[in-house]
Amino acid sequence: MAEGGFVVAICQHGGEFTSGPNGNLIYKGGEAHAVDVSREMSLDSFKDEVSKVFHVDVTDMSFKYFLPNNNRTLITISCDRDLQRMVDFTASAAQADVFVISRVENRSVVTYTGASTVKAGSNAHGDKRKRTASKNKVSKSNKKTASATGVVVQADTNDLNQPTNDLNQPTNDLNQPTSDINQPRALVTLNDYNEDFPLEFGHDVAFPTTAGAVSSAPDDLNHDKLALVDTTQREPTGFFDDAVNAYDGSDIIIDPPQELTNNPALFWEDIIKGVGQEFDNVKDFRAQLCKYSIGKGFVYRFIKNETTRVTVKCVADGCTWRLHASESSRNKKFVIKKMTDEHTCGGEGGEGQRRATRQWLTTIIKQKLRENSLLKPKDLVKEIHEEYGVMLTYSQVWRGREVAQKEMFHVQREASGHLPWYGERLMQTNPGSILDLSEFSENRRFIFAFHASLEGFASGCRPLLFLDKVPLKATNEYKLLVAAAVDADDGVFPVAFNVVEDDNYENWVWFLMKLRIALQYHNYPLNAMTFLSNGQKGLDAAVAHAFEGSHHAFCLHHIMEEFKGELKKGPWSQQIRDAMVEDFTRAAQACSIDDFNASIESIRNISTEAADWIIASKPEHWSDAIFRGCRYDHFSSNIVDAFNNWIPTKKEGSMVLMVDSLRTKIMETIEARREACKSWEGPLTPSIDYKAKDEITKAGKLTVLCSSETVFEVRGSGIFVVNLANWECTCRRWQLSGLPCMHVIAVCNRIGRSFYDYCSKFFTTDSYRQTYSGTIYPIPDMDTLDFSAAAMVPPPRPRTSDKPRRKRLNPNKPTTLIRLCSRCKQVGHNKATCEAAFL
Repeated sequence: MAEGGFVVAICQHGGEFTSGPNGNLIYKGGEAHAVDVSREMSLDSFKDEVSKVFHVDVTDMSFKYFLPNNNRTLITISCDRDLQRMVDFTASAAQADVFVISRVENRSVVTYTGASTVKAGSNAHGDKRKRTASKNKVSKSNKKTASATGVVVQADTNDLNQPTNDLNQPTNDLNQPTSDINQPRALVTLNDYNEDFPLEFGHDVAFPTTAGAVSSAPDDLNHDKLALVDTTQREPTGFFDDAVNAYDGSDIIIDPPQELTNNPALFWEDIIKGVGQEFDNVKDFRAQLCKYSIGKGFVYRFIKNETTRVTVKCVADGCTWRLHASESSRNKKFVIKKMTDEHTCGGEGGEGQRRATRQWLTTIIKQKLRENSLLKPKDLVKEIHEEYGVMLTYSQVWRGREVAQKEMFHVQREASGHLPWYGERLMQTNPGSILDLSEFSENRRFIFAFHASLEGFASGCRPLLFLDKVPLKATNEYKLLVAAAVDADDGVFPVAFNVVEDDNYENWVWFLMKLRIALQYHNYPLNAMTFLSNGQKGLDAAVAHAFEGSHHAFCLHHIMEEFKGELKKGPWSQQIRDAMVEDFTRAAQACSIDDFNASIESIRNISTEAADWIIASKPEHWSDAIFRGCRYDHFSSNIVDAFNNWIPTKKEGSMVLMVDSLRTKIMETIEARREACKSWEGPLTPSIDYKAKDEITKAGKLTVLCSSETVFEVRGSGIFVVNLANWECTCRRWQLSGLPCMHVIAVCNRIGRSFYDYCSKFFTTDSYRQTYSGTIYPIPDMDTLDFSAAAMVPPPRPRTSDKPRRKRLNPNKPTTLIRLCSRCKQVGHNKATCEAAFL
């Protein structure tokens, strides 16, 4: 410590903070003055000294400083004790940089003051809701919340008496013709027509759901009237400069420009998006990295290249571009952890020599051989250089063509032999199943679904489908898309699968249109369905195209990971970032508009850009307060990760073996769960009954007042209204989850009724048994198919007739070489036929 407990405070005022290359903060501009500070000095005395040297009023200003060796987090001086800590922490350096910041500047420079006691939560990662306590609990209707810009959102929960629709009612639009799926439809979102909305944002209305439940959410979303949206026109600044496109889920390009058509590599420039991006496995990551480098026009080299972690950097000397990705312990996917996305070598302009991998070369050659199977290696060398700027040798392309021809022969052999044979056996043993190969030869895609899965979903599962891609570990030749549901016990239930070459808009639309037809065959009401996906790869537009009138929720996990990636670019400490993530989670799980606005306001108090980013991420697709569908407390589409281990790695190389592996696994799962539920005695499944008991414990502390036979007033931490006739509670937990909330249970206890009568039918044991009432039967004669490696090698290509074989021997040429027998030294024979006697 300095002598006498003194440090020199270098006070700076009038400048601004900028972000350095490593995330550190740099203060530029302004003026600086030195002030002596002792441990005994009070904060008021220190402010007086600073006010004298700068000749400004510092009453409404903040004082902040950096800890030694930490230029990323600013520490606030708010009391005498904070000033003493600053002297103690910086005594070894004998000086400290103190920044005098006005309140307006403080909105964009966030520090930890010790006032926030929010513990970082991780429940946003999970699939199920884990309700956190709200900071500003709103119990009465018509409560107003003032926004940061003076805009007020009013929540009115009185208009909740709308009639509900029964899932058992037939729909009239199932036989209507569908539009051409090959033409991408322009997705109309609620944001596009704000001027035509008939309702003010914030007024709750009733929406039809299932089993007598009512989902109450705003009928329309007007971003201009949403609380906490800054209506002032300004240039985007800070660490969320791209907040205007915070969550752009669709990757559809309609009528691409001519330069994109002539140069496909331009599509790959944005294939690597940044920190938090997930890949199926390390092979998928390397393949995308290769495309990214070719699109950007630079060469990279591996620092680490392992199955669990990969680190690469630009080969140019002194270039700062670097990327590190590793396997996630949570879901076994490959995730980008660190990335410095800046080339100081100037090699990002597309003129540098690209680095191609064998997998990339094989994929490109297969595409070209499908267009023209007679292409020669020298032609491929020329075309690849012209289109992608990659220089390859003749031998490299020749070997790549050999591999491509082998893979194409393997696919063609399965398409013409194994798959049709398997489809016939599947229809014979499991009537009503689907294996559609009509577009496999042209577009390399086919859908398959088992009758027991389709019938089980239509009979007992909730009208909720999860759409995602199942990562394959051993092959990247094709992708496996899946539509899955959850049973009455929250177990994963597969409905249909789709094998494609790429998960893009066209393939998703084709898959969903085929699924729609299959569900229509089972008389399933399509108007009440809700889909949950990550909203990317064209999924947001594909769902709206195939299932008109359905509801589409975005996976909260994907949005949360993207939000965390943006937060890492800022100057905030880990505790501040965790607090904003926790507020984001509250906004997603909020049941009312007021709670949603309160959570966003808490984030806006820290960062305006972060709050605007969240509002721009389409909360009408992920927040319970605004979402119009019913997702039964499911927030993530990651439940499909359960299929990761359903397919053995050694069987991924054959599409027939992969389909049969799924059939075997689903067959065993249905039989095991059917046997397990025979011992269940209660009306609800075990996992749902466990959740209900938690609400029963809370209901004992509430007071119930009777208004009529069906309307009750429940008092506890707030005042809530329960309407048993309409299956409504003003807390909206009942409508959102399908399970009676503690207010409904308290009413049932008061009037002597069983709360089981007010649970959604999709949670009952009967629905669970109906889901697994079907049976998947074995397919005989699978051992007659030849899946050996030798069977996958294409036959040798016959020699073309236009090039006659060259005759190397001239039969008319006289023999000039005389061969003698090595034993007798005579001509006309050799040692083996020599008849000379041994001496």
